[in-house]
Amino acid sequence: MRRGFNTIKATALAAALAVGAAAPMALAQTGEGGGQGHGWGHGAGHGKAGFFLGGVNLTDAQKTQLQQIHESHRVATEAIETQVRAKHDELRKLNDAATFDEAAASAKLAEIAPLEAKLMGERFRMRQEMLNILTPEQKTQLEQRREQWKQQKGEGFGGGRHGRRGGGAEQPTQ
Repeated sequence: MRRGFNTIKATALAAALAVGAAAPMALAQTGEGGGQGHGWGHGAGHGKAGFFLGGVNLTDAQKTQLQQIHESHRVATEAIETQVRAKHDELRKLNDAATFDEAAASAKLAEIAPLEAKLMGERFRMRQEMLNILTPEQKTQLEQRREQWKQQKGEGFGGGRHGRRGGGAEQPTQ
């Protein structure tokens, strides 16, 4: 019994990691392009693929290409996303039941994992297609933005992944 539960936990963790890794692209795909700071490659770039291309100066032709790439992949992923949402709803219903059915939950997770992997693969392909339209200078801009983000992320959360409480270097005492 205990071993089966550990398998479920491991599968759930793998699924959660897959979803977590795909979340930035999912957020990027749901944003609306628009005014200053929210369009393709402007400012923080919260709209569409501008999320990961924020700070990169794009030409109008590149913006059009990015929109076309995004749209072609949106069509390809829409059905998979619908299936994943339905499976997650089914899993939530199992979790809300009066008694936990370990076998059913494990089976549902086994159904979800390949769908999420397929979705993640499609998002990675989209990102690569988008990166392929950048010039070497734009790729350098993007790399500089990534480095800035990493530095800000580390400084903003107590110097690293574990914050001030643990795992990292000791914090000075006053």
